[in-house]
Amino acid sequence: MAAMEERRKLPRQRTFKGGVIIFGTAPAVECTIRNLTDTGAGLEVGTPTVVPDHFTLLIKPERLQRSCQVIWRQPGKIGVRFE
Repeated sequence: MAAMEERRKLPRQRTFKGGVIIFGTAPAVECTIRNLTDTGAGLEVGTPTVVPDHFTLLIKPERLQRSCQVIWRQPGKIGVRFE
């Protein structure tokens, strides 16, 4: 099986930051930001299926909010592109 092609234009910065996924009037979903670039992030979430395709990510330490689009999902993880 061939390795997955790397499509990132910028290198990932590994991290371990707290985050909150915010969407609509639903309860916020806590997450851990595992890697971060200027264009997106890799997130660990308990149940990625409850996360919609578009949401706002609050990066807790910086109190920074980014609009996100989900680009992939795996068990317990999602990858997002910042909009």
